Order: sequence, then C-alpha cells, then structure tokens
Amino acid sequence: MNMFYTPDAIEALHRKYAPSDEVYDLVFTHCQIVRDIAIQLNSKGTFNIDIELVTTGAMLHDIGVYPLFGADSKLREGVSYITHGTEGEAILKKEGSPENVWRFAAHHTGVGLTKQDVIDQKHPLPVADYLAETDEELLIMYADKFHSKTTPPYFNSFEWYRQDISQFGPDKVAKFEEMAQKFGVPELEPLSRKYGYEIR
Repeated sequence: MNMFYTPDAIEALHRKYAPSDEVYDLVFTHCQIVRDIAIQLNSKGTFNIDIELVTTGAMLHDIGVYPLFGADSKLREGVSYITHGTEGEAILKKEGSPENVWRFAAHHTGVGLTKQDVIDQKHPLPVADYLAETDEELLIMYADKFHSKTTPPYFNSFEWYRQDISQFGPDKVAKFEEMAQKFGVPELEPLSRKYGYEIR
C-alpha cells in the first residue's frame, strides 16, 4: 500500500510543493516531529495502530501548508491558514494518494471541526465534518497538537494546549482530554533536545 511513500518519495513531494527552502524546513521538520510523537505514543500504548500508515500520514498531513506561502516565505495575502487541510487533501488526491492517506490532511485540524464549527466560526471551507474517524487519524490529530509552526516554533505542553483549546469551548477541551486518556501524554523533553525547540 505504501510502496510510493518511501522517505525519498515523501521528501520529493515536499520539495515539489515548497515555495522556498525556509518554508520547506518549517513544514518538513514539523511533520518529522509529529511522526516522532506518534511513534513514541504508539510504542507505549496497547492500541492496535497501523504504524506504517501513521508514519506516512504524519509526514504528509501538512503538505497543504505550502500553497498558502509565497516565494518570499510569507503567508499569501488574503489566505486563511485553516484551509491548509483541504489544500493538502487536494494535493494528495492529485498525486494519486489513496483515501486513507489523503484524509490525514483535511482531518487533523484542532481536535476536529464539525459542520457546525465551520458555519459558526465562518471558516472559508466547504461545509462538512473534518473529524478523525480511525485511530490512525486520531493519533496524528493528537500528536500534531504538541508542536506549533510559530516563529520561533515551539513544543506545546499538554497544559499549554489544553488552555489554548479552551477558547473554543469545553467540548473541545473534553475531546483533547479523551485523546490523552487514549494515547497518553508524550515526553517532549527528548524531542526538545533533538530539534532544539523550547517547550511552552
């Protein structure tokens, strides 16, 4: 199933769509970090996960960030960052990815976007549910929460993200806590040392 997704093939896809080296470094490193967090959580858990699929999904989930940036490494004017999921889905479909891979792109934002979220928050997205449906999708969504592509990038502690997501309502906090119950809380210190980003 994943013959196409060798590490070299994944890196080539990133290179193909990255508008600059700076944006490539930002996104590719983030994907590596999400992969590392997902693998770490899986190694401690008792859930039944397709780790090969998770590795591929982690490395490709943010491919849709690239079209949002210009060659100057700045976010294009008038684009909304939240569209990076559907942008990524479109890229992966165009590249011939199977559904269980392209779904990672559009189904990892926050702790899941419902149709009602899209309407209430006036997101520039097709009105649909963007929710994790498999354990693999849920693991990528959860692992993604522990690192932010800010300037500079940060690792997010469980407490920091729990507080951050609370602005969207207690139901989102509950969803995040459910993921933590299922997968555990990652150890970020070794990853902080490996990648050189601080934990907040």
